[in-house]
Amino acid sequence: MKHDFDQPICRRGSGCVKWDEQDAKEAIPMWVADMDFRVAQPIIDALHKRVEHGVFGYTIVGDKYYDALCNWFARRHHWTINREWVIYTSGVVPALSAVIKALTTPGDKVLLQTPVYNCFFSSVRNNGCIVEENPLRREGLSYHMDFEDLEKKASDPQVKLLVLCNPHNPVGRVWTASELQQLNDICMRNNVKVVADEIHCEIVMPGNRFTPFASISDNCLDNSITLNSPSKSFNTAGLQIANIICNDARTRAKIDRAININEVCDVNPLGVEGLVAAYNDSEYWIEQLCNYLHDNYIFLKEHLTSHLPEVKIISLEGTYLVWVDITALGMTSDETTKLLLDEGKVLVNSGTMYGQDAGEGFIRINIACPRSQLQEALDRMANTLNKVKNQ
Repeated sequence: MKHDFDQPICRRGSGCVKWDEQDAKEAIPMWVADMDFRVAQPIIDALHKRVEHGVFGYTIVGDKYYDALCNWFARRHHWTINREWVIYTSGVVPALSAVIKALTTPGDKVLLQTPVYNCFFSSVRNNGCIVEENPLRREGLSYHMDFEDLEKKASDPQVKLLVLCNPHNPVGRVWTASELQQLNDICMRNNVKVVADEIHCEIVMPGNRFTPFASISDNCLDNSITLNSPSKSFNTAGLQIANIICNDARTRAKIDRAININEVCDVNPLGVEGLVAAYNDSEYWIEQLCNYLHDNYIFLKEHLTSHLPEVKIISLEGTYLVWVDITALGMTSDETTKLLLDEGKVLVNSGTMYGQDAGEGFIRINIACPRSQLQEALDRMANTLNKVKNQ
């Protein structure tokens, strides 16, 4: 089955955060991480069938759900998940909040590898914990983990958890198995648990391979909690479904208790049906999507290199979020994003959202849209920034 990713979809007026937020009403939104593509047809068909039933009461999550989840990761990522390891919930951010609540006490420290997804900061702080940064190390057009700094930070007895972003948002790395094993070795030496947010795991550019953290070794499995969801990969964030995967029964019981304390223990029937249809019947769509996104990335690189040669585009291995170094323009990240919105009518993310120091001098651009929309947004960006340069 062939999917048309070039088809424009009008989302404005649909109650869509991306398009209907006040700031974005006259702008092309290239910010929040959802995609402007229709989902795979099997997901639409499954939701139609469930809607036609006409009753939407409290939902039992049954065998077909667990079978779809476990079979997908076994088939696609060679990771065997036992059903009893799984706790379902409404989203990866609520899942992260519950895990932090379960495994820390207020005043503990949580390691974040910055720049990193902005909700990590709020999840840590909302649970009374302290963010400890292990900044990633920039090398040319890529980022690497700073293991020396990690060893130093992890040795602090107040540090209880490290939140791993794999693939990494916003720097676009797909971490290798050897990098992940080295990270776990350091964490285990220092009694630090790894919480692996792997929500972007299917969005991998050609030539790269995603490795689930818990699949690498028994030590990685035993020392980690994995958070995943089909939402980013299959564009189903509004269906509100995610999973926490933990093999240790005692740790899992603590997390389950925190899920109930946070009141995010129930899910809706459409989320269940969407996950099953995504994992059972929509792999073809993911394959086509990754190729289309890679072509969008190449298009963006060529366009910006031609029209804004001062900026530097960080290599994209995974996700559909491009990290762009704008320091040569002589403006801060916040100044650049404000200018692009006010004058260019393009909405992108300021790098400071992902860590004040680690993200300064960068913007994040979401390229998960039809090529025509991407071109229009890039044309507006180039025209706006070149006008400022020439003043």
